[in-house]
Formats: sequence, C-alpha cells, structure tokens
Amino acid sequence: MQAFTTHSGLAAPLDRVDVDTDQVIPKQFLKSIKRTGYDEGLFFDWRFKPDGSPNPDFVLNKPRYQGASILISGRNFGSGSSREHAPWALQQYGFRAVIAPSFGDIFRNNSYQNGLLPVELPENLVRQLLDRAESEPGYTLTIDLEHQTVSDAADTLSTFDIDPAVKHRLLHGLDDIGLTLQHEADITAFEQGRSDVLPVTM
Repeated sequence: MQAFTTHSGLAAPLDRVDVDTDQVIPKQFLKSIKRTGYDEGLFFDWRFKPDGSPNPDFVLNKPRYQGASILISGRNFGSGSSREHAPWALQQYGFRAVIAPSFGDIFRNNSYQNGLLPVELPENLVRQLLDRAESEPGYTLTIDLEHQTVSDAADTLSTFDIDPAVKHRLLHGLDDIGLTLQHEADITAFEQGRSDVLPVTM
C-alpha cells in the first residue's frame, strides 16, 4: 500500500451530496477479477452521455481539472454498497484524498485499507473549498497527515481528526498484511516452537 504522508494537488469540486458507491463505480465494472482498470468506470454515468461520448458539463471532463488529485464533495460521500472497487477507482483515476463533511462508514474503512485518505471537515468549510475550487483556476490544497492539517497557498485552513492506529498505518503504508508482517519475527518463532508443544498428526 502506498504510504500517505503529505500530498499537494489540484482540487476538483464534485458539488453533490449522497454520492454513493454505485455512482463512484457502477455495477457493470465489477465483473473483472483483476484489481486494475477501474479508472475507466469512475463516475461513468456522469462522465459519459448515453451514446458513450464524454459529458462536457461533468466536472472531471473539464480541462481545468485534468490531473486533479484531491476531490471535494458533499456530505455522506461513499454511501451505499460495500464495494472496495470504489476507492480503487478513485485512486486509479489519480485521487489521493477525498474531502467531505461525512463519509459512508464502509467506504471510509475501505479507503483506509487502500491508502486513499478520506478527510472529514465541517460542512461550512467544505462549502468554502467547493466554491474556491470552482471559482479559482488551479486551486491547490495540501493535506499533511502527520500534523492533520489542510492548507492552501494562503493559509492553514483546518485540522482534522483521524484514529491514531489508522494514521500509523497510512503513514507507513501498512494494509492488514503489512501490519501483520510487522510481527514476522514473533510469528516465525511461534511456528518454529509449535511442534515442541503440539502433537504432529499424520
């Protein structure tokens, strides 16, 4: 898992509430057994018209937001089904973080497991960030996980809360497997001594 320490990037405003995982990555893109290629389906029903052509009115299709790596959206982002493909799609498209007033619990946990940082900020501040990203071309934010701050070029805008254990995992790029492997020496010692205390069956 890619570690998250400090990230600066172009902010894209998705000014919608209740963005569910069915919109983040629609069901027809869940058939693959691979873990790659989901960026093509990100927000597919909004990014494309019924004839398959890009929707020029959708925010991520506008030239000024190409290369954005921080998504700003409304409350209850990532509600809906538990598909882990949602953070995969966001990451593979290029996003490292999502800022919103609140998140679906399962989406938040899936994001933590994959190195995508959900940042929960007060709704009035998120409204300001959405307005700035819409009105100021090239609006860039910096998210510092170590100090738990969100800043723009002018000032530190806010701090945010995160569970200390989750913060440790993100800072060091540790998913569940990586966290377990931190105890590899203890696991090896246990396995080597196991045959001395337990019978061997044939």
